[in-house]
Parts: sequence; structure tokens; C-alpha cells
Amino acid sequence: MRFWRRHPAEEQRPEDGDEAVALTAPQSAEDLEPTPEEVAEVHAQTERALERTRRGFFGRLGGLFERADFDDDLWDELEEILVGADTGLATAEQILADLRKRVKDEGVKQSARVREILREELVALLEASAPRPPAWARADTPPLLIILVVGVNGAGKTTTIAKLAHGFRSDGATVLRAAADTFRAAAVDQLKVWGERAGVRVVAHRPGADPGAVVFDTLSAAENGRADFVIVDTAGRLHTKTNLMEELRKINRVIQRNHPEAPHETLLVLDATTGQNGLAQARTFTDAVGVSGIVLAKLDGTAKGGIAFAIAHDLRIPVRFIGTGERLEDLAPFDPHDFVDALLDWS
Repeated sequence: MRFWRRHPAEEQRPEDGDEAVALTAPQSAEDLEPTPEEVAEVHAQTERALERTRRGFFGRLGGLFERADFDDDLWDELEEILVGADTGLATAEQILADLRKRVKDEGVKQSARVREILREELVALLEASAPRPPAWARADTPPLLIILVVGVNGAGKTTTIAKLAHGFRSDGATVLRAAADTFRAAAVDQLKVWGERAGVRVVAHRPGADPGAVVFDTLSAAENGRADFVIVDTAGRLHTKTNLMEELRKINRVIQRNHPEAPHETLLVLDATTGQNGLAQARTFTDAVGVSGIVLAKLDGTAKGGIAFAIAHDLRIPVRFIGTGERLEDLAPFDPHDFVDALLDWS
């Protein structure tokens, strides 16, 4: 599937010293839309990622709607299911309040219709957190798109960066990665290993070097080579918010010297297996650096997929990608309709 499409007015970036050549396709807005095959691939990956969640608490939803009429005594059980899947109590209560209101206003009693309204409300909750597409999917995509990636150590940040780089590169983009987590020597080494697997260049300095200098050199290389994307890895330590903010502020200052509107996206990688603990991490990073999107890593390894609804409700931050496995290809763009249908198995 494609993460990104070059727009018709853009030129193809040179490789190996070749001159830029005009791109002949796509030529229309329709060509920028995903193909039926790509849509099917995203749906299949989303279903695989949510298998454990679907088999867990959400698997009980089917029996809840087997009766012809949705009786009043089923509301408490519905709340228990939502909370158990890690939507969080506040989110579950909001979903139920919206659902109850629509059921009452429409005079609905049939379980089949209540079930459909629940689906609509879950999709609407996820869509409300994403009023516009990500920077790489908009018509005003900048010539050099800079993505800052943050997250605690162990969340899957470095692997996610490799998957992102691989996805964009597979779509024809030139990608550079900045190994700005210089605090951990292992982080630089890991990024290089994944870079080799993805066929993407990694710019790195010695362990303990200035992260801002790494970013500066990466941007210089990207500008000289007319790259399409720079993806910046950052330190994941959270021992104090002050240190985190200062380091990221410095990186932002380096980026904004020549790219005042950047970073164009700040993605937070969350380990989906941590459930509500991940939500607390998201609050910390959002307060510190202004997160624009979430990547739910390791979603295939948990039954806590309901965390996506808590993120949308509590933080109003869109989920951009979900981790669906361990391979480079196992990262899927997040689609609210696909997510809810795969979760409820009502497609």
C-alpha cells in the first residue's frame, strides 16, 4: 500500500547524480487516491492487528446484540465491555451517553439498529480527532517534509521509524533519517541496522554528540540531495520533562532556521500493549512538544486496542499508523472505518 503519492506538479527527485525529470503520473486527483487493492491490503492488516482485541472484550459484543430488542439491562454490560478493552472509563461513559441520546431521540429499540448506531458513534469519535490529513497526504506538501518522532525507550520508536522510511521509500521518495538519540549508543546502532534493511541512509554522530548537530547535518544532506523526507529519531528518556523539552526545543530551533514551518509532523510512538499507561505518556509528550499524530506500535500483540478511542476522546490527537507485525511492511495507515469494522467484525 502507499503512504505517500507525489503530486502532479512535483518533479521526481534525482538519484545518483541524475538530473531531475518531470513525473508523468499521477495526472489527476483520482490518481492520488488509494487503489482498491491498497484499500483491501490496509483492511487485511488492520484485521490482523486487532485479532486479539476482537477475541477479547470486544468479542462479547456479538452476544450482546443477539436479542431482537436492546433491553435496558444491557447498558451496564456494554459499558463493562468498553472499559475492559481499555477505552477508559471517561471515554466509555461519553460513548454510552452519545449512544443513549441517539437511541432515545430516534426511538430505537431494535438491537440491530442500536448496534449500527454504536458503530457510527465509534467511527465519529475517531474521525473527530483528525480534521485534516497528515502533512504527507495534503496538496500543500512541502518539498522537504520533516517528521519528528518521539516516544519512550522500548515503545518501538526506532522500528517504527524504519517502517515509515521503508514505506515512503517504496512510494518513490528519497528519505534520510537523523539518529538524534545520541544518549544511547544502542539506539544509533539499531537505527543503522534498520536503515540497511530499509535501504535508507542514516546520518549519525558518535554516542553522546549534540543531537542538534546531527539534525543540522541531516538537513544539509537532505537539501543538497533534494530529499523528500527527513525523519528525526529523538531520545526517549522521560526522567524529567524539563530535560525532554529543552532537548526537543533545541532540535526544533535547528530545524526552523531554514524551515520555519517545520517539523511538519511530530509523531508519538506508543506501545499499544501498555494500554492506559500509554495514555499517560501521550499526555506528557503532548504537553511538552505538541504531538500532531500517534503511531500505535505493537497493536497486534495486545487485546487493548480500545486505547485508540481513549486517545481520540481525551487528547484529540489522530492515530496516523498502527503497527501490525515485526516486518518492515507491517505498518498500516489508520482508517477509522476499517478500524471499527475490524474491531467489531461487522463488516
